[in-house]
Amino acid sequence: MVNYLDFEKSLADVEGKIRQLNEQRLNEEEKTISLDEITKLETKAQDLLTEIYQDLGTWEKTQVARHPDRPHFKDYIHGMIKDFSPLAGDRVYGEDKAIIGGLGRLDDFSVMLIGNEKGADTETRLKHNFGMAHPEGYRKSIRLMKLAERYEIPVITFIDTPGAYPGVGAEERGQSEAIARSIDCTLSLKVPVISVIIGEGGSGGAMALAAANKVLMLEHSIYTVASPEASASILWRSSKKSKEAAEAMKITSQDLLNLNVIDEIIDEPVGGAHREHAQIIMQTKIAIKDSIISLKKFGPESLVEKRRNKFLEIGRNLNI
Repeated sequence: MVNYLDFEKSLADVEGKIRQLNEQRLNEEEKTISLDEITKLETKAQDLLTEIYQDLGTWEKTQVARHPDRPHFKDYIHGMIKDFSPLAGDRVYGEDKAIIGGLGRLDDFSVMLIGNEKGADTETRLKHNFGMAHPEGYRKSIRLMKLAERYEIPVITFIDTPGAYPGVGAEERGQSEAIARSIDCTLSLKVPVISVIIGEGGSGGAMALAAANKVLMLEHSIYTVASPEASASILWRSSKKSKEAAEAMKITSQDLLNLNVIDEIIDEPVGGAHREHAQIIMQTKIAIKDSIISLKKFGPESLVEKRRNKFLEIGRNLNI
C-alpha cells in the first residue's frame, strides 16, 4: 500500500485508477480494457510526479522527510555495508536502541557506523523510541567514536531523529551533558568524520552526531534547531503556524547549503527517497566513498583543525 502525502492527492487519484484498471484487466477473460489506456495514465502519473516534486515548498519537504516509507538507517546498513558487526551499550548505564552502532565494510574501507533508527512500523518504532536517543545512546556513540579513532577507522553517522528524548529519566541521567560531550568528542576525533542527514535532523539530538568534516544531506531532508511545530508554538502560541515557521527557519538542504551549514546535497529520485530505496542508497554510498577518499589525504591534526574551523566559520560569511 502506497502512503500518499496531502499534496499528492492528484497523483493518488491517477495511480489508484491505474491499479484499478490493472486489477480489472487481470480478472477479465476478454480484455476489454486496453493497454494503451493504462499506458496513457502511467505517463500522466509520471508527469504529475515530476511536476509536484520539482517545486516543493519547505513544509512539503518536511512531510517528505518524515515519510513513513523513507529508508531508515537499517536499510542503509543492509544496502551498502558488508560484514556489519553491531556494538551495544555505553558501559555506564545500558543499551539505547534509538542509536545503532557497529563496524562494517564499505567496499574497500573499514568504517564505524553510528546512526539514529526510527523504526518502520509500530512495534519497531516503540523499540527504537522513534529515533529519540537517551543519554546512554550518546555515550555509546562516544565510546564507538573513540574506538574508531584508536584503530584509525573513519566514522560515518546517519541522522534521522526529531530530537533527543526529553523524558524525566533522560534528564536525570544527564541528557544535555551527554549531547555536549558527544559534540566535543566528534569535533576532536583524529579520523575522518562524515555525517549524512537522511530524514529529520532535529535539534541537539542531531547535532550530537553531526559535527563532521563533511555533512551530506539528502535533497528532501530537513535539519533544524527545533521542529516547525515547536517553533510555531513558541513564536505564535499555535502549531497551526507550522508552515510559516518552516519557511522562516531555513531548514531545507538547499537553504543550508547556501548558509554553508552542510557541504553537499545528495539528489533524491523523482518522488522522493521512499519511492526508490535501492537508488538512493547507492547514491548515498557513492557520496560517502567520495568523501572518505577526499579526507584520507589529510593528517590527524589537520582533520581536527579543518573540522573545528568549519563550524566556527558558520554564520561569519553568510551567503544570503
